[in-house]
Amino acid sequence: MDPTGIGVFVGVDVAKEEHFCQAIGAEGAGLFARAVGNNEADLEGMIDQAEGSGRVVLVVDTTSSGAHLLLAAAARRRIPVAYVTGLQMRRAAELYAGVAKTDPRDAFVLADFARRNADRLAWVTITDEVLTRMRVLSGHDEDLAADSTRTINRLRDAMVSVSPGLERVLGSKLAQRGVRELLVRWPTPTAMRAAGKTRIRNLLKKYYSNKPHKAVELTDRIWVALGAQTITLAGEATWGEVITKKVDALERITAERKELTAAIEEVFPSHPLAEILISVPGIGVRTGARILTEVGDPHRFANGSRLASYAGLAPTIRRSGRTQNTTRRHPGGNHRLKNAMYWTAFSASRYDPAARVYYQRKRTEGKSHTTALLCVARRRCDLILAVLKNQTLYNPPEPAPEPV
Repeated sequence: MDPTGIGVFVGVDVAKEEHFCQAIGAEGAGLFARAVGNNEADLEGMIDQAEGSGRVVLVVDTTSSGAHLLLAAAARRRIPVAYVTGLQMRRAAELYAGVAKTDPRDAFVLADFARRNADRLAWVTITDEVLTRMRVLSGHDEDLAADSTRTINRLRDAMVSVSPGLERVLGSKLAQRGVRELLVRWPTPTAMRAAGKTRIRNLLKKYYSNKPHKAVELTDRIWVALGAQTITLAGEATWGEVITKKVDALERITAERKELTAAIEEVFPSHPLAEILISVPGIGVRTGARILTEVGDPHRFANGSRLASYAGLAPTIRRSGRTQNTTRRHPGGNHRLKNAMYWTAFSASRYDPAARVYYQRKRTEGKSHTTALLCVARRRCDLILAVLKNQTLYNPPEPAPEPV
């Protein structure tokens, strides 16, 4: 997006019922400030009013559901939309007088910040139906992943309430179907002792059919934990009911995520860039769909550095007084894209020879595991943006010749 020639910056404080819009000219003069209903007629009227003063750009600080109609109206009129992140918005607001938090002030800050920093804005791309469907599915999958984490944490807390030793054995294995089935049938230490070691082992063997020795080892560890605690804690039966309900909730979430994965796998290949993106080592269907939906049009990023900055993967320099130059992780950026890039780097560092060499080099330099993975993720921004822009499959580099 070329920011030159913009005549009107319209800051939009998005809300469910109505948005507050503040229009500012290129020189900073206020044009209008008013509430606009979140309906097609009012939004079209606001755009018409703004276009009477020049080329228009809308500026928002969210692209959530409340902004969807606004974005669709802008896309139909070919009005560019700039996105200011929450962190940028908070820091920008501190530069303006006053501490009040009002819709008119937020809309003004958005418009004036965009006017002063037009060359640094991130632009919301006009997406097609396939990309929109992937964004919805990926977002729902992300919500379910968060629900799964919360449910597991509560389930582990309930298990600690009846047997800390048993939680240490089974808490980290709740993603396994056999462990969940075990807790549904016998959720408390008393119930497990009554079931007996043989029945527990036979149940686990059904889910470890390829590795029966794993079922035997896990059963032995369970029995050791049960034998180490002879005290029956208060409320064990009630906690058992809670454990059963939490396991049932986790089963439902897991089943829904499997359905979502199937839906994403069905729609993802229909995108023209899907085959190109998945040719890059370390990128699967889930991460590929997330990267595509967050990157959108790859041509809106001038280079890999811009993409890394947008994702929050570019390190920031810290230097003050006598303090030596140091770098630290970027606290902002698009966290959904950063998370997807991190997991692709994690996978690539294990299976892609080039990424594994770079990861080991960073570890040799003294960087921690996480920092080294973030370095790999930053480097892969250049690679991913290149293949998307050129629309060519990834071609792995030739291995370096062995020294004679």
